[in-house]
Amino acid sequence: QVQLVESGGGLVQAGGSLRLSCAASGRTFSTYAVAWFRQAPGKEREFVAAISWSGGSTYYADSVKGRFTISRDNAKNTVYLQMNSLKPEDTAVYLCAADPSYSAYLSNRRDAYNYWGQGTQATVSS
Repeated sequence: QVQLVESGGGLVQAGGSLRLSCAASGRTFSTYAVAWFRQAPGKEREFVAAISWSGGSTYYADSVKGRFTISRDNAKNTVYLQMNSLKPEDTAVYLCAADPSYSAYLSNRRDAYNYWGQGTQATVSS
């Protein structure tokens, strides 16, 4: 079992960058697939990006492809989301989610991940 804590959110102007971190407790985090989701006020929680246990596979939503990069450092039990060229429509609470998996297949479904953090707010002003 893991506990997830997100950080790195904040207020940035359109075109700027933020780097989010998802720090995990637990010695087996390196065996977990990890995803980032986001939820804007009044909207459904949506998939942003995912990374496999080894970091060898990644998967992005079309809306962030080419602007966001997901990565992980298993020695530090941390997954990162580098967000560049931010737009006002990227404003949301960003949550990380994880589930044990040795597969290279990555899901964009919320129900594929059983462990969730509390989220960090990212606000992009126009």
